[in-house]
Amino acid sequence: MQKIEVFGANKLKGTVKISGSKNASLPILAATLLSRNKIKLKNLPKVRDIETMIKLIQTLGSKVNFKNNQLNINNNNQTKKFASYNLVKTMRAGILVLGPLLAKFGFAKVSLPGGCAIGTRPIDIHLKALSKLGASYKIIDGYVHAMAPQGLKGNQIRFSKISVGATENLILAASLAKGITILKNCAIEPEIQDLINFLNKAGCKISWLSKRTIKITGVKQINEINYSVMFDRIEAGTYLIAAALTEGKIKIKDVDPKIIQTEIKTLKKIGAKITSNNNEVNIIGKKKIKNLNIKTAPYPGFPTDLQAQIMVLLCKADKKSVIKEDIFENRFMHVAELNRMGARIYTQGNKAVVNGETKFLAAELMATDLRASVSLVLAALNAKGKSIINRIYHLDRGYENIDKKLKKLGAKIKRIN
Repeated sequence: MQKIEVFGANKLKGTVKISGSKNASLPILAATLLSRNKIKLKNLPKVRDIETMIKLIQTLGSKVNFKNNQLNINNNNQTKKFASYNLVKTMRAGILVLGPLLAKFGFAKVSLPGGCAIGTRPIDIHLKALSKLGASYKIIDGYVHAMAPQGLKGNQIRFSKISVGATENLILAASLAKGITILKNCAIEPEIQDLINFLNKAGCKISWLSKRTIKITGVKQINEINYSVMFDRIEAGTYLIAAALTEGKIKIKDVDPKIIQTEIKTLKKIGAKITSNNNEVNIIGKKKIKNLNIKTAPYPGFPTDLQAQIMVLLCKADKKSVIKEDIFENRFMHVAELNRMGARIYTQGNKAVVNGETKFLAAELMATDLRASVSLVLAALNAKGKSIINRIYHLDRGYENIDKKLKKLGAKIKRIN
């Protein structure tokens, strides 16, 4: 099993190109199942979750060629409706094939999803909403058996809570449903807008009626399309935090600064100097890091996927900070490992009290989930001496060539077997 070895205490300097968004690519890959035509996708990141989703749509009958971050899909013979546990167990996004298969065929059998162990993440919101489009379902032996023999029909649906996955699944299902669907209390993450952009370019009729209300007029088929996926805002935020943490000076390219305004404002409050233009952001990390209280929230709030990373930075602040995790109930598993490195973090329910002025110590570490694993890399970059991070398959689920990119910025980092 591979590990990452980090020799810390280097200032990061240089330019890093941000990859395509994992969290936008996954629902767009699921959306390709709606089509019976050829689709070309560009700017897909080469990470494990994307490779898993590609394998999943291949098992469903899609013919796929993935090379140099570009994917060609032919769905002429895509007829299968069964998504197995072996693939869906490793990532929660696997459940996103449910809506397209149900809309296209009137039947789907999809395993309940897996992913990082950071909370229960029930799919009851997805299922209740799909039932309002005319679907019936049973859960048997860990599989959702969903049926709509007369096809899906448009309806008005209000989500009981804001859910990215449920919003995506219902957009996909309603795109081929008969009539008009109105979705209320939707998530508004940029990745959802990217999914809508993709679908509209392919001939769907989807529009925003208000901030969290979407109107979808069902169409009969999806056209051929050539589409480039948006940048990964979580990867961008991770490298910005890495620069702030190491007193570095880096430029991130191929981004839209407007999409990451919350992250930029947060890092400015903490003390980093940041400037931006059309498609790049420049950051200079300062020696003095200011404390800050943060709570995670749906977009445009501070993203839960950057909570672990910002916690590492706040360990270096001049005073105590408090982080409130309002999205997932079990997302502080990195705390124990950071404390082994010299941090003084205490958790109280969904709050973490982060004492500042930490001098990180090198250590051998164990990654527990995707974002926790990158937080350990960040802490190791700031620690004197050699740290070893185990179970980096978590890291490879969401960060493309992170060791190579960090090495290019001057980090002493290598992958070892």
